[in-house]
Formats: sequence, structure tokens, C-alpha cells
Amino acid sequence: MERIMDYLSQPWHWAVSGLLLAVLSVTMTLLGERFGISGFYNAMCTAAGLGKRIPLFRKDFSREYWRLAFIIGAIVGGYIATHYLASSQAPAISARTIAHLKEWGLAYPEYKDGAAALAPVSILSLGNLKGVLLALIGGIFIGFGTRYAEGCTSGHAINGLSHLQLPSLIAVIGFFLGGLIMTHLIMPWIFG
Repeated sequence: MERIMDYLSQPWHWAVSGLLLAVLSVTMTLLGERFGISGFYNAMCTAAGLGKRIPLFRKDFSREYWRLAFIIGAIVGGYIATHYLASSQAPAISARTIAHLKEWGLAYPEYKDGAAALAPVSILSLGNLKGVLLALIGGIFIGFGTRYAEGCTSGHAINGLSHLQLPSLIAVIGFFLGGLIMTHLIMPWIFG
């Protein structure tokens, strides 16, 4: 059992998740469903009764129960991966990225409970007001963007592009432009 846990807790090749996402996308297409996390929020708003006042949330919730199982699985899987399968090996990132982080006063890698953290723990903690404000503001932008683009990054990039939908292509281009602007303009201003 220990050998299995050691194997599961080491970093896996990116192609494993790529293959699993492809299988998920094809399966959901065959089932007539769309993959994406933001659809869950619409389903929850429908379940909460917002469809009585807001037309966007008037849906047949009986077809949305699978989304609840999907989200619960993602949360439970994340908890298991973080608490039982966390690797002590830091993710392999480029030397330039590490140098950038050091210029901004961020150590890499940071460790939490003996495992390498994927995000800077020193910033993204409740004890850091700047980190809390960044998380709140970022969450508001993500929520607004998800609604404005009528879908999230996973829905547009994985499902929408595989179905050759022009709105998804436009949304994904916007995601990448936003990432470039954040990386090269906003983050240096915030951390520089």
C-alpha cells in the first residue's frame, strides 16, 4: 500500500490529465451535456428559487443533479490530494519564473505542512491583508467574467473549443490576453 501511495503522490506527466479531460469531454458530448464548473452555480441558483425572479435561472433542475455530484467530487478529490497525496517535491517551473518571484519578494518553493505549495502561501493566507484583498478582488473579477462570457475557462477552453464554437474561441483569446496583462503589467505593479 505504501508503494501505491508513493506512486500516487509523485508529480504525474501532464498528458495523463490531458487524456482524462479528452475522455471526459467526449463522454459528456455523447451524453448531450456540457462540461464546465460555472453551470453548477446556475444550477444552485435555480435550486435556490432564483428562477422565479430572474429568467436566466429558469431551468429544469432535475437534469442538473450530476453537476452537484461533480462539484462534490472535485472538492473531496482536492481534499484527498492535498491532505493525503501531497508531494514534497516542488512543481518544476522555469528559472526565469523563480527569478521573477524572488524579485517580487516571494520565495519559491514555499512549503506548508512539509508539502510544496502550488501557490505562494505567504500571500494567500488569512493573516495577510494584501492577500485577502487580492483574493476577494480576483474572485469578483472571475465571477463577473464568468457571467459576462457565459461560461468559465474550463467550459469554453475544453468543451467550447472542442465543439468549434466561435464564442468560446473569443472567450479563450480573452482569457489569454487577460493572463498576459496580469502577468506583465498588473502583477509587477502589485508586487514590484
